[in-house]
Formats: sequence, C-alpha cells, structure tokens
Amino acid sequence: MKFRMAQESKQAEAGVSRNVSFEIQAVAFEREAGLLAAAPLGMELRVTGFLDKKGRSSATLVLHATQIEFV
Repeated sequence: MKFRMAQESKQAEAGVSRNVSFEIQAVAFEREAGLLAAAPLGMELRVTGFLDKKGRSSATLVLHATQIEFV
C-alpha cells in the first residue's frame, strides 16, 4: 500500500528552536498495510522502517514501513 506521511515538530539546533515539517512517500505491506487501511486519515502513528530510492535511477526517497504503531 502506498501512502504519504507528514511530520511537524519543533527541534533545537545550535541553541535555536526551529519549526520543522515535511512530507514523505511511504509503502507498507502485509500486516502494516492492513493496519493503515483500517485507520482513519490523520491518525498519529510511529513508523519504523528504512529509506530506499523509489527506483533504480530515481533520487526520490521512499520510506518502507516495517512496523506501525498508533499513538
């Protein structure tokens, strides 16, 4: 299952607080795909996985979700 994740937070860098936000493409298979399919949009979750290129010649990164936990 393909999906997109968004993250927003405040992070400290060199003693200064910064607002950080991004969106990333992601994929999930098997159990994790089933969890996502049943969840309403906007659910807060914690994802464990790895980053890989979208394709052999692509520079775009995709998060491969290997574990999903709703928080």
